[in-house]
Amino acid sequence: QVQLVESGGGLVQPGGSLRLSCAASRSSFSIAAMGWYRQTPGNQRELVARITSGGATDYADSVKGRFTISRDNAEKAVYLQMNSLKPEDTAVYYCNVYGNSGLGYRDYWGRGTRVTVSS
Repeated sequence: QVQLVESGGGLVQPGGSLRLSCAASRSSFSIAAMGWYRQTPGNQRELVARITSGGATDYADSVKGRFTISRDNAEKAVYLQMNSLKPEDTAVYYCNVYGNSGLGYRDYWGRGTRVTVSS
């Protein structure tokens, strides 16, 4: 069983920064891609950023230039540095990993961490 452990959410003022972290609990886990999604009430979960095993990145237009995704392959961890936060960034952020724990590649999801941007 693979679990994704997220941390780093919280309350921050507009213009502030937060860093989200996510680590896979199982060492024998082959990871292809890692990413972050977010969801607000009544809306679908949307991609924020993702990074492949080779380091290629993809960002939602709304966060380009403000957010940076990175990963530590040895630690099986992914990070999201969020700068210049805006109230519209308020959401529950979910860690996503596309990996193989021995039964084939599939998506794994964290439980989510809440980010609130408010003065």
